[in-house]
Amino acid sequence: MNLRIFLPLLLLVSSALAAPPSRPDFGPNVEIFDPSMPSASIQKQIDAVYAIQQHNEFGPQRNAFLFLPGNYSVDVPVGFYTEVIGLGASPDATRITGNFHADANEKKNNATTTFWRAAEGLSVTPTGGVMQWAVSQAISLRRMHIRGDLVLHQHRGWASGGWLSDSLIDGNVDSGSQQQWISRNCNWRSWTGSNWNMVFVGVDHPPDGQWPEPPYTTVAQTPIVREKPFLQVNAAGEFNVRVPSLRTDSSGITWQGGETPGESIPLAHFYIAHPDVDTADTINAQLASGKHLLLTPGIYNLTAPIHVTRPHTIVLGIGYATLRPTKGTAAMTTADVDGIEIAGLLFDAGPTESLVLLEIGPAGSHAQHSADPISLHDVFFRVGGAGPGRTKSNLTINSNHTLVDHTWNCW
Repeated sequence: MNLRIFLPLLLLVSSALAAPPSRPDFGPNVEIFDPSMPSASIQKQIDAVYAIQQHNEFGPQRNAFLFLPGNYSVDVPVGFYTEVIGLGASPDATRITGNFHADANEKKNNATTTFWRAAEGLSVTPTGGVMQWAVSQAISLRRMHIRGDLVLHQHRGWASGGWLSDSLIDGNVDSGSQQQWISRNCNWRSWTGSNWNMVFVGVDHPPDGQWPEPPYTTVAQTPIVREKPFLQVNAAGEFNVRVPSLRTDSSGITWQGGETPGESIPLAHFYIAHPDVDTADTINAQLASGKHLLLTPGIYNLTAPIHVTRPHTIVLGIGYATLRPTKGTAAMTTADVDGIEIAGLLFDAGPTESLVLLEIGPAGSHAQHSADPISLHDVFFRVGGAGPGRTKSNLTINSNHTLVDHTWNCW
């Protein structure tokens, strides 16, 4: 071969191999932030979403912010139907310095209707050393590192519950006026406050005392758990979904070694669904072909159920992706098989009564799944509110050994 021809060809091939991977099409409701972007540009996009979502309790908008690993200096208010996700292998890979907060939705610092928002996979150095997370139900903080204190109220106004797991808080957690709260597999310097019911499972350094005075319930180790699957980006810039390993008799966080133990599944193995494009038929065809499923933010009006039938299928919603049956069917059903994981979804009853919104295994399921259970993470249910809704059952579990890792029902 002529060397003068060969070398340019070699350089062309090498250049193509070195090209960065393209970003997935998550649709218009997902913003992906890069640490090279000007802080003012990032802030403008965050503020534009919050202007809509601050008091949008029953609105149709759904949003997700994805932060690539690196350092950011921004103010992040988290409104309704908004999920903020750090894409590093551990929370410490994505570092936000600034005011990261959830604020009371009602007057007089009342957070009892501050629902439907989430954050995960982030390290936050809060302004003034204190992060405010004044919330109530159907919210979660997962895989967070708060480099300071955390308060679960706004100036001691009312608040009514929430979820914290796989997280490290360097300082104190003050529950204040929170009526109830559950913390699982966390670590902190200290915890203060109690009201109706505070539950600690697998938590290092839980507060002293026990029910009923103070109203603390403590379980030293989590008997069995699998953390929620999560989006991440590897060193080559490739998106994947990390599927954490099953743990037994555990306490504390999973990522103390730098990464949560488990399996990474390339995003190419997922079908990325969009609410303005996909139907139950298009989604079911992809699931039947062997794909996992990622549901981007929005409302999916379904005339038939989504059927999850293969073992070890991952169904992951981001930005409070919402499934709404419109013809009186279920929104989603599963087979009675090992290792299915369903995470990050809001099930909204439709106007025609459904027998059930989410059914895990058909009636009469009898298989044993103790070694590889089906698991549900951050699955929420609503009947009415945003519109007419009717169902006889929000969630029916027929499969043995199913793990439910945070749920909430709103009627």
